[in-house]
Amino acid sequence: MTLPQAGQGLTPSGIVLRGLASEAQAVSQHTPQSSAQSAAKSAAQSVLEALGQADLAETVRFESGRDQQGPWLRLWLDEASVQAWAPAHNTLLLCQNLQLDSVNQAADLVREIVIALLMGPIAFEYPSLDELLSAIRIRCNIVQAARKTTLDFKTEEAERPADCWTYDEETGFTLLPGVNLIEALIKATQPEVSGRLYSFSCYRATEYVTLLGIAQELALSNPHAYEHLQMVWCQRAIMSEEFHEVFLREQGSLAHPLPPLFYVPGDRVWFRNPDEASADATGFEGSWVMYLGAGLFTNFWQERQQYTLQEKCVEIYHWRHGLYRDAKGEACIDEERIKPMVAATLADPGELDQVMRLMTRYREPRGVYTEAGGCIDATREFARWVRPGTADMVLPEQ
Repeated sequence: MTLPQAGQGLTPSGIVLRGLASEAQAVSQHTPQSSAQSAAKSAAQSVLEALGQADLAETVRFESGRDQQGPWLRLWLDEASVQAWAPAHNTLLLCQNLQLDSVNQAADLVREIVIALLMGPIAFEYPSLDELLSAIRIRCNIVQAARKTTLDFKTEEAERPADCWTYDEETGFTLLPGVNLIEALIKATQPEVSGRLYSFSCYRATEYVTLLGIAQELALSNPHAYEHLQMVWCQRAIMSEEFHEVFLREQGSLAHPLPPLFYVPGDRVWFRNPDEASADATGFEGSWVMYLGAGLFTNFWQERQQYTLQEKCVEIYHWRHGLYRDAKGEACIDEERIKPMVAATLADPGELDQVMRLMTRYREPRGVYTEAGGCIDATREFARWVRPGTADMVLPEQ
């Protein structure tokens, strides 16, 4: 059996695992079909037990096979459960429908992540069970860090704790000698630790939160890679497009978009400003956020006041109504001016429905603005593999 191609339709592709001994047994040419099925079932049960989700066995389907990369085991949530828990792959409803408290209960956050992965319309593939466990921990790390992150939104300024970081135009913010990367990232982003807010753009904020989640897992499961990462950041920062290439994989495309309401806690998400005029204002081209689970997205600028999808969409919609030109003729957005407009739209069911119908369309390609385009991206970003022997996170040489 050959692994189904990712992105073809919305048939749940779930989780694909390699590197399991029982998985190899299940697809052995010398194994009778009944024995192979039994081995695959045993492997699937072992995976669910390792994830702490053994009780999902009745709702999880499985199959095994072999392709050019070797044997694989696929697990996915049955269609009835998908429709009951997240109709149309709307994972924003998972916690509500399953009565999970992923904000306050760590076990519920893990469960929300696992169930979302199992219903993924494009396969989440891992070269080993250990990589899957690390991926889940990274997502949890990111969510927990993002909830504690509050920053001062600036598009042309940036600052970091002076006892941890130094700045150079060519290398960006780098670590001072003897400073621990994880501690420096926490101090830069979490005011409950530092006692103050530091200036960030939304894009750089998502980089720091993502990097923190990855670094915490590397320190646990791949210390050599963590030491390498630490040394790199003593020499130069990895930023922007290079950050994306080194640390993240991207799932979905404009040609084969993910369902518009499908998010997994720990995803990095882009909401585009579909209004060309206001998108010309620096920092308002769109909004980079992290998905926290329970239907909430990060709001790095107001402490513990996360966005719902509606709140984020309505805010971006009204940026066009806060547009003005400063003394230099530069496009700017008056955020205070639009706050009552956002509140009024959220309080008016008819207007809210009209705005959401517009904004929850897929975005147009970069550089293209039409009345048909919304703010929803076709893709999601999440961490690469990190385990020794299977990591595909290629760090630059110092």
